[in-house]
Amino acid sequence: MKLSRSTLDILKNFSTINQSICFKKGSQVSTLSIQKNILGRCVVEEKFPRDFAIYDLSEFLSGLTLFNDAEFDFTNDSYLTIKDSRNKTRYFFADPSVITTPPDKKVELPTQDVCFLVSSTDLSNIIKAAGIYGVEDLSVVGNGSTIDLVVRDKKNDTSNSYAVSVGETDSNFCFNFKVETLKLLPGDYSVVVSKHNASLFRHATLDLEYLIALEPDSKYEG
Repeated sequence: MKLSRSTLDILKNFSTINQSICFKKGSQVSTLSIQKNILGRCVVEEKFPRDFAIYDLSEFLSGLTLFNDAEFDFTNDSYLTIKDSRNKTRYFFADPSVITTPPDKKVELPTQDVCFLVSSTDLSNIIKAAGIYGVEDLSVVGNGSTIDLVVRDKKNDTSNSYAVSVGETDSNFCFNFKVETLKLLPGDYSVVVSKHNASLFRHATLDLEYLIALEPDSKYEG
């Protein structure tokens, strides 16, 4: 089998969530951060023929650059054979027991309290602004009128901030994230936030989603 450009991009993104990954037989690929606060799940074009684990996903992906149109052979139980017309390597599987993995059962939000759409441009600007102003907090704020994404230092009322409006609401809330948890593949997203400190980001064009935990000081007044 071969891996599409789209699947390689998704795996590169997942490597930023957890350096290790367990593949399951079939088309669904998922990952869970060591802190268990970010879960990524995607249905890819390919169907993997077996379960296997990779300890260093970034290393694995970097190794693929040695090949021109790499093909993957899963015949051996201990390693993956990667080859093209002239080159060949064996890449040994890892022990799945040492890797933090998502639960087999799909995780659902306990409630769906706030929903909005956010564009790729707005997400990029939010992350860029956090870097420019040296702040680590992202708040989804509802003031009974608009839904705003605000990057700031939530512990400092005089910190620099950047905000973008992404919707309307008649509720009041402040859902807090750490900017570093927004390890999202670029794209537009539909976002659902639960008052039980969890959120779901769904990609607009791919069968890709991320469950991201909120900070415990988040508040929802309804």
